[in-house]
Amino acid sequence: MQHAIDIKTKSATRRIAFIQASWHKEIVDQCRIAFVAEMATRGYSEDVMDFFEVAGAFEIPLHAKLLAKSGRYAAVVGTGLVVDGGVYRHEFVSQAVISGLMQVQLETEVPVISAVLTPHHFHSHDEHQGFFYDHFLVKGKEAAHACADTIKRLQQIDSITQDRIAA
Repeated sequence: MQHAIDIKTKSATRRIAFIQASWHKEIVDQCRIAFVAEMATRGYSEDVMDFFEVAGAFEIPLHAKLLAKSGRYAAVVGTGLVVDGGVYRHEFVSQAVISGLMQVQLETEVPVISAVLTPHHFHSHDEHQGFFYDHFLVKGKEAAHACADTIKRLQQIDSITQDRIAA
């Protein structure tokens, strides 16, 4: 297991990893676009972000773990759209992805923000395409809020911990 990284002293120079599944790319792209724009309002330029594309949502947790273990990132964000295509049980994929992302952050102590959506019923007609296109803009903004807020709160925890050690 990796040792905790001193977020307080390194967060200003550490980066944010953004992992995006390629399935339904035109929809999922909206999350990245909104994330980058919202992070800019919170003082994070796109220059401190690294972007990674993977085939599908199932591949996100492994990439998240490897990136988190690198020590280079203050946070990792994953986004994708897991839909019921009628071929497999999307619930199993969704559960594996979300559980995997939670496990990564618990094992590495690097926050992992999930913007992986798993709609109950998704249809490829214009109404659903449009809804999720717009909804991923909302999810990107929410992911940015969670990312910036989590980094800030972990810095506060680190500061408290360092103060207790020094005392």
